[in-house]
Amino acid sequence: MRILLVGEFSRLHNSLKEGLTALGHEVHIVGTGDDFKKYPVDFSIASRVIPSNGLFRFCNKVFKKVFMLDLEALERASRFRKLLPQLKNYDVVQLINSNAIETSPRLAEKLYRKLFAQNNKKFLLICGDETPIVEVLLKNNLKYSVLTPYFDDASNKKYYNYTLSYVGKQQKKLFNFLKSNCDGILVSDLDYKIPMEHTDIDFSLIPNPINTDKLKFSPIKIDSRIIIFHGINKYSSVKKGSAIFLEALSKIEVKYKDKVEIIIVNSLAYDEYQKYLQSAHILLDQIYSFDQGYNALEAMAQGKVVFTGAESEFYDYYQLTDKVAVNALPDVDSIVDQLSFLIENPEELAKMGRNARAFVEKEHHFIKIAERYLENWQ
Repeated sequence: MRILLVGEFSRLHNSLKEGLTALGHEVHIVGTGDDFKKYPVDFSIASRVIPSNGLFRFCNKVFKKVFMLDLEALERASRFRKLLPQLKNYDVVQLINSNAIETSPRLAEKLYRKLFAQNNKKFLLICGDETPIVEVLLKNNLKYSVLTPYFDDASNKKYYNYTLSYVGKQQKKLFNFLKSNCDGILVSDLDYKIPMEHTDIDFSLIPNPINTDKLKFSPIKIDSRIIIFHGINKYSSVKKGSAIFLEALSKIEVKYKDKVEIIIVNSLAYDEYQKYLQSAHILLDQIYSFDQGYNALEAMAQGKVVFTGAESEFYDYYQLTDKVAVNALPDVDSIVDQLSFLIENPEELAKMGRNARAFVEKEHHFIKIAERYLENWQ
């Protein structure tokens, strides 16, 4: 099969491509590389002209403020349009998000119409902010979600402009177009499955593909200090609960100053981030989730102990009895207590790291997941 994957925000599509390629399929990715993360793509639509010049960047700020017009988004749409003659005759086209092209909803719909007309089956993957997800979360009926900081503190609203844009009139129109024109909708984990169950939309869950051949398992050995790592994302730090992690870490640093080394980084490219992660024993990933996101799973594949979403719903869904991750609750004292236990019982780190790797190999192996995508598409 010839498969086109549109968009890349986490390395999900790259790992899926690696699994599909291993099974003998021809796969291409078109996308921006997702800003500072710099994920590899086969066809780049990243804005080049606007970021290359200080005057252009200033003009873009003015245009966004005065005319509500993003010149970088227009450039991405233009670059995608120019690529369209090459993006044809694929058996499957999969969008990683309704905003996979990272342009305006109106332009995206026009470009999707042209893309769909020259290819066969079309699918939408939900693995992040999306219209029906945000609509459900705004009802605030779950025990918590990525919108919890928004509900708890009105001053956080400015950090949710992108998320809330998915319930805007034009973005909703775009999603409805995709819902009507795609052959199927997929979700990547329970944080999307649970809200989608509150809608009337048909969907299937296929777990994130993780390339366990590239991500080597390293058993946890504590030679001196326990290394705790937290990577801050400038776009989603509030949604991921970084403030809670940082407050907990400040207490841990005082309590165990001779036993721990704390590493905090901000908005690194993917390859640079991985270099820091490899030296760590514990990763503080995210708080307001039921299941693991992509970043957490890649760390778990390497045998790290990850503070992330690991609610009872997760353990029930995968029928797990062994602990594979730490369920990070939105409570500083809870984070401190769980870190303290692991620091004082380092043998638990090694045990959970082994469990984490075994879980990822069983439920997220990139070739097994690629086979599930093929079954779903066909």
